[in-house]
Amino acid sequence: MSTPSNDSKNVLNSDVELKGTLRFGGELTFDGKLEGDIQSEGTLNLGDNAVVKGNITVNSIVVRGKVNGNVTAKEKIDIKTKTELFGDIRAARLAMEEGVIFVGQTEVNPNKVAPIAPRATELPKPPLPARAGAF
Repeated sequence: MSTPSNDSKNVLNSDVELKGTLRFGGELTFDGKLEGDIQSEGTLNLGDNAVVKGNITVNSIVVRGKVNGNVTAKEKIDIKTKTELFGDIRAARLAMEEGVIFVGQTEVNPNKVAPIAPRATELPKPPLPARAGAF
């Protein structure tokens, strides 16, 4: 069995709707709807009509459209104007254009340390009640 070339360029247009995990090699332009995760060592280009409800883990990504999930890229995340992204992002490099709607946290690590699994966030502890005369 031969291994597919990492130079492959794939396109899934706006009339495509998928449920499940999407895996690919090389480069993928996705402009459809996906309910599920995307995983690849390649490059992902989300189109203006793309709607993704799930986490994305890739080498690099250009984000357009709507994403509701966390985005992790080993190299770079490039978020274009009019993108709506609701989720945390983590990458070695980040570029974000004006006009983006982004709700989430960012972690940018220019030292290119490999991304690790997101950790659960802890709620802050409530402050202790003040006591009169106890300083």
